[in-house]
Amino acid sequence: MKRLSIEDSEIMQIAIQQEITRSEESRYDHRLHGVLLVSKGLTCYEVADLLGQNPTTIQRWVGRFNEKGFAGVYEGERPGRPRSLNEEQWTKLGEDLRKRPRDFDYEQNLWDGKMLSHHLQCSYGVKLGARQSQRIFRKMGFRRRKPRPLIAKADPEAQEDFKKTPSSRPRRRN
Repeated sequence: MKRLSIEDSEIMQIAIQQEITRSEESRYDHRLHGVLLVSKGLTCYEVADLLGQNPTTIQRWVGRFNEKGFAGVYEGERPGRPRSLNEEQWTKLGEDLRKRPRDFDYEQNLWDGKMLSHHLQCSYGVKLGARQSQRIFRKMGFRRRKPRPLIAKADPEAQEDFKKTPSSRPRRRN
């Protein structure tokens, strides 16, 4: 049989590994393949090299498979890092977000990630970035609102000056 090869094999290996990690089912199949290769007689180091994993990871897969069968290889809940705020603080923060930032002597009218990050640090002693603060909005069920530009409330002359394409009438200069 003719030996086959893949064009740009290094790039394709990375792409295939990313595709495997994309869904829970493919990660499960990936683990099963690792356990299957060990059951065929390969060492954890050989399997790790083939699958692009750490040998310790392969050992864990095999250990969990021996202990719990197929359920041990299936990926369970991944709780992640615990919250920085306790339940009482979480509830209080929800109440804070239902108020305007001006009620806390901030200059902005609407909450955003940066503002919430600053509020968390000042009021709760918790330092989170703006992106993580935006996730808090979503977890609490808030939706994003953009402030309306001030030009919507401006006088007709100011609106005309703001337009990109001028009207046929001459523009006034101040």
